[in-house]
Parts: sequence; C-alpha cells; structure tokens
Amino acid sequence: MRLDRYGQFKPSIPGQSAARSSTNFAALCPFSPHATNEDEIADERFPSAKYRDPLIGRFEAAYVGHVREANYRAEGSSGGMTSWTAAELLARKMVDGVAHVVPRSDGEGDRQPLFRYRISRGVGDVRSGAKSRYYPVEMSAVLDEIRRRPGRYAVVGIPCFVKAVHLLCRQDPVLRERIAFTLGLFCGHMKSARFVESFAWQLQARMREVAGVDFRLKDFSRPANWYTAHLRLKDGSSRSKDWWHLVDGDWGAGYFQNSACNFCDDVVAETADISFGDAWVEPYSSDGRGTNVVVVRSPLLRRLIDDAASEGRLDLNEVDADFVVQTQAAGFRQRREGLAFRLTWPRAGIRPNKRVAPSWRGVSARRMLVYLLRSSISAGSHRVFWLARALHMPWLYTRWASTMLALYQGVTYSRGWVGKLIDRIAGRGETGG
Repeated sequence: MRLDRYGQFKPSIPGQSAARSSTNFAALCPFSPHATNEDEIADERFPSAKYRDPLIGRFEAAYVGHVREANYRAEGSSGGMTSWTAAELLARKMVDGVAHVVPRSDGEGDRQPLFRYRISRGVGDVRSGAKSRYYPVEMSAVLDEIRRRPGRYAVVGIPCFVKAVHLLCRQDPVLRERIAFTLGLFCGHMKSARFVESFAWQLQARMREVAGVDFRLKDFSRPANWYTAHLRLKDGSSRSKDWWHLVDGDWGAGYFQNSACNFCDDVVAETADISFGDAWVEPYSSDGRGTNVVVVRSPLLRRLIDDAASEGRLDLNEVDADFVVQTQAAGFRQRREGLAFRLTWPRAGIRPNKRVAPSWRGVSARRMLVYLLRSSISAGSHRVFWLARALHMPWLYTRWASTMLALYQGVTYSRGWVGKLIDRIAGRGETGG
C-alpha cells in the first residue's frame, strides 16, 4: 500500500505479480463486487446469534456504558471499552498480541507516519494506543508479523479492515488459525492524511513542526461531542481549536473522506466478534467523560463482559438494536438512504455490489442535495487541498472549504442566508445530518 498525492492509501502490486494477484485481490478487497459480503461472513461466523437486525447484523447482546476500573475511560476518546477489552484478552492470556493503531513515538522521526498499526504484547502497550485516530493506516506489517510469529492474536479495526481480515483468513490458513478475535470500531468514514495538515494550517503550524495530534482532546466539563483538535509541537508547545471553528470541522460534510467510503454499508463492524462506538444520544452525548455503545457477537466475549460487569469493573446497561441504531442515526442515513441514492448515479468502470438496492424513491429533494453536497465536498477537498499545497497557498483551500461549509450547513441545518433561502424554496422539511 502506498499513499497517493491526496494522502490516501492505494494498493501497490509489483508488475509481475499483478496478473497473478488480480483474482485473489478481487476476493480480498472489502469493496470488491466479487468479495463475500458482510451478511454472508456474519452468517458463517455467528450462526447461533441470539438476535439479527437489518442494520447492526447478528449479535448476542448490546450495551451502553463505560469502564469503571483504572483510567481506561479517561485515557480513551469514549468510555474506554475498546482498550479495556483488548487488555483483558491479554491479561487472561486469551491472546498473545493485539494488532491496533498507535501514535508515532518521538524518536521515530518524520519519515514515519503519525499513526501506524503495531502488535502490542503487554497491557501497558495496549493502553498507549487508546483514543480515536482519523488518519490513514494499513495492516501489511502486522499481518506479516502474525504469520512469522506463532500465537493467538486480536485485531482492532474499522468495519472494512475487519471484513478484509476475515476475507484474507479465507485464503490464508496461518492467519485463520492465529487471529482469534476481531474488535470492531464503529465508523463514519476514513480521513486522508491531509486532514491533519489542514488542522496544522488553521492552527498556524507547519507539519514538520508537529510531533503528535489528538483529534478529540477530552474535557470532562464539556459535552463529549464537542470535539477539540490538539497539536503537540516538537518545541514542547501545543495548539488547540474546537472543531466547529475549523473550516472542515463538520464531520458530516465529509471533508477528506476516502472515496471508498461512499460505497460502504457497514456502520458497526458487523463481522467483528465485538464492536464499539460512541453513544451519541442524550444523556450520554453530554457526558464529557465519554460513553460507549457495545455490540457483542461472540458468546465467549459476552461472558467476559458480563463477568466483569457483575464484578463492578464495568458500568454497563443492556440495550436493544433500536437503541444502537439511534446512537448512529446519521451514519445509517448516509449508509442506507444516502448509499441507495448514490448507487443510482451514472458510474464508469466497476459497479459496487452492495446490500442496499439503488433507489432515489422516498428521498426528498433537500436530502438529495445534502448527499450531492457531501459527495462534492469529499471529492473536492482532496483536489483543492492538493492544489493549495502545491502552490503553497493555504488560503486557497480554507476559503473554498469555508464557502462549501456555509452551503452544506445551510442546506442541512437551515443555517445562515443559504438556509433561509432553501427554507423559503423547499420548506424546512427534514433537516440534519
């Protein structure tokens, strides 16, 4: 995998291997029309699941809550459940290593990406990888390490990564034997590496001065959904700004979104043994300490979770599928109604084969405009930022981005003069992400 000019990873196959690899690759890529879909993988992996829901798939139980013990909750972006589960698997010797994303250490140098996959073999190392990372990563190095070093492993990843791991395990008996658990992360979309660069521009810092980034600096006194971007600079100083003061800080607008995300229909990592997300409903979204929603599909992991909750180590309440869907309502609109609409657009080349049928019926004109704007922003942000970067003219991107943000928020949330105009033409109707 190599980063392209837009800061997105793209497959890189040596010339002589390309022809031999094309068939295998078509079955491995999670977005390939020739790959097994999420329903089929989940049916195979969880045939005895207690529940089945059209949006969150097969599952044994779902919960909302947080970790009580140690500082897992404070260290994580949400309720600490992802790191706790990975650490618990290690502590109980259910796995020998956990493949997860960690930040670049201060001694690694600028040639290394800000974030990368690593295999951690101790609880402390797992905890150092806590928090959300909106940055492109790839898994080839850790998969090679799993092949080289015998043992049992857990892999943490967003839905398409987890699906790709299961597709790869179908072809690779060594990985199939050694990857014991997959831990999924709910996902809105993947960002390119330019997202951090845009933060740096807007915080008057140069990328070569940036030592680290926290996309969601935690503040217990503020609601959990008030994101703050925090840059740690090499001179020891730091700079922060709330996302809503950034020209590309509206997540739903889709700035720097990977193009493949337009064709994803899995929000909650339906093929993972257990999945974690943020509880974006009240009263949880106003709790700055962070709260997880958890979907458990493995009976073994359900027992692990239930045992820890009964011991007072976790504070969890069981919830139903409707609650989980409500916490991710905007994501499901984008991946169901929005995807159905996008699939009706003319498209050259490979046509995705999704679990959602192409359709524009029932989509209001205003919602269509929201989806069109998101697509334009996600595609345009890559190109305009590339041009601004090449010309050393950051203002070119920030002015474009702020203009598009005003259009998007006017149409989506009825804000500003654009919102008033749209309301007058189309009526308020259904708004929101």
